[in-house]
Formats: sequence, C-alpha cells, structure tokens
Amino acid sequence: MNPGFAWRLGVAAGRFLQERGLAGRRVVIGRDTRFSGGILERALAAGLREAGFEAASVGVVPTPAVSFAVRHFEAGLGIVVTASHNPVRDNGIKFFSASGMKLADADELAIEALLPGEAEVPGKTPGVDVPSLPVIEPFLDKLAGILAPGALAGWKIVVDTANGAACETTPAMLRRLGADVAVVGNEPDGHNINAGCGSQHPGALRAAVVEQGARLGIAHDGDADRVLFVDEAGEIVDGDELLAILAEDALAQNRLNHRTLVATVQSNLALTHFMESRDGRLVATPVGDRYVAEAMVEGGFNLGGENSGHIICTDVSPCGDGLAAALLVLRAMVTTGRPLSELRRVIQLYPQATRALRVGAKPPMETLPSLTAAIRRA
Repeated sequence: MNPGFAWRLGVAAGRFLQERGLAGRRVVIGRDTRFSGGILERALAAGLREAGFEAASVGVVPTPAVSFAVRHFEAGLGIVVTASHNPVRDNGIKFFSASGMKLADADELAIEALLPGEAEVPGKTPGVDVPSLPVIEPFLDKLAGILAPGALAGWKIVVDTANGAACETTPAMLRRLGADVAVVGNEPDGHNINAGCGSQHPGALRAAVVEQGARLGIAHDGDADRVLFVDEAGEIVDGDELLAILAEDALAQNRLNHRTLVATVQSNLALTHFMESRDGRLVATPVGDRYVAEAMVEGGFNLGGENSGHIICTDVSPCGDGLAAALLVLRAMVTTGRPLSELRRVIQLYPQATRALRVGAKPPMETLPSLTAAIRRA
C-alpha cells in the first residue's frame, strides 16, 4: 500500500459511488495509529476529490467507529486505513457501506475494476488536507447505554489496546462506567501497533491482571474490531467462549433471534454442540466477519462472530465491534453476579489447532477449481 495506489483507490471508490447514484454524499475516513495512516488518508481524499467527492477525517478511531460515523453523518461510504492485527509494516483499506456494513465482495471487485491506471497518478505522493469530523464522543455515547451508569464501580479492569485505535475509547468508556482502569500496550508511537501486545500477544495483559488483582482484562487488536478477555486467574477467554457466554445470556433473556448463533467454519465444534444442547442451532459461514454479518442480515439473526474475537451483535452495531462486545460481556457479568471464570464454564472447548499462512495473493475461491474440488472431496 502506497500513496499512489491509495489515490487510485480513492478515484475508483468515487466512481463506484457515482455508479450507485450517491453523488454529493460525503465520505468519512478513519485510521489506526500506524505512521503511514495519515499520508494514505490524504491520498485517498485526493483521489475522491478527483472523482467529485469530498472526504472528512474522523481521525484515529476504532474501525467500528467509522461504521458508526457513516450512519451518524449520513455519509455515502466509510473508509478505514488499517491493517488490523497485522504488524506496522503492513497497511490496508476497509470499506463500509452507507448502512455501516462492510462492502460485499462483489462491490469491492467493482471498485477494483474502476481503478485508474498508474500513469494517471499525479506525482509520487498525491494528497490533500482533510477536514476533521470528531466522532468519538457520539460513538461512546451510543455504547454507554449498554450498561447502567456506575455499573462497574469498584471493578479493577486492565485494558490492552495494542497501541492501536482504541487508545482513547475503551479505557475512557470503562472509566465513565465507574471502573478503575489500568492500561498496558496503550502508548502508540506510530511504530508499535500490535508489537508484543494486544489480542495477538496477551502475555503482558495476563500478567498484569494477576499482579494487580484485577477482576478481568480486555485486549483489542490494532483497529479494535476484535476483543479477547482474560479472567481473574489470568486465563484467556477466546471468541468462541465469548460467543457462548453472550448466547447463554441472550437465551436467558429471550433475546437471541430464532435461537440461532452465527459463527464460521473455523469455530470450535463445541460451539455447535453448545447451541444444540440449548435447543438452538449454529449457522456456519466461511471465515471472515463480513460473511458472518451477511448471514446475520439474511437470516434475521442478531448474534455472531469468530473465534478470533470478532463479535457482532446487530442490536448494537452492524459490524464487529470490540468495545461493544466487551460491554455486552460485562453486562452478562453484572446481571448474573458471576465472575468471568464461572461464566466461561458454559462451554468446554474441544482440542483444536489452527494456523495462519502468509501468501502472495488471495484470489477468489471460485477462480481456483482444483482447490474447491479438493475441499469437496475432503
């Protein structure tokens, strides 16, 4: 990702909006704490202006705050400059529709098809100044209603923001609710995002929870669309366990639509058996929170996610939101009066191993017939 490509992507996104009849709608852009974010944001805005659209910057904010901003400000498109949980050397782009959902694969391919040629890029580092559009306070105000004021009074909570986009949101929200908050991995310098901290590296958080006698720990990834917990004993509570906790709470309150939970094929088989034991069901999607969100909309379901900690509750947000999910888990703890180490016992995960591999390209599965055939045979 470089400024020239970001400019081309801005032009293509503008052309896409024109084709969809959204001329005149503003585009909101947010970013994580990577040093490259600002220059890429300015290049995107320059490309959008070339295509006839103006952009506004919501600054360094969690990815779900951009989803919120698109709806709050009635924008035509939201763009996040982030590489999420990946190291600082990487950067990338996420798109959100006017509804606050991630763009579908077909829409992203449509934008890609509208990219101008490299020869059209105006200089090595194209860019324009982008006016600011503050969104953190209304974003937090909306989420604050999940818990009653002062609900966390007397709670010691340790938060690891991965030196990323949640540095000004999650600690502030928990303090607003009365918690005594300690932070680790919360000193972003543009180069240390996800570096030995956050949901990918929870060692420091686990140690801090135990050493400080905290009730729990909360970890995000770099753009804070994920969340993992650490219980009072310093044990990690992953996304599948969090889904089970939230599903159990929703079932008890008769708030789980169609008694259905949505997860991916990578989720632990125990989650399927958990739902079946509650006279419910689990709908499995391909890996990726966008596929979870799409299945939720199609089926009218309101809870889903991934074992990585992407949790979507459409009663609160149309996309994965690490802070919203954290507040929902905390609400379950407040409602039941039980510690996290007890709540997690609703499910016993089966042994499972997963691995992530770095590849040179990620072509659509439908363009790889030999691979899809092998998967079917398996």
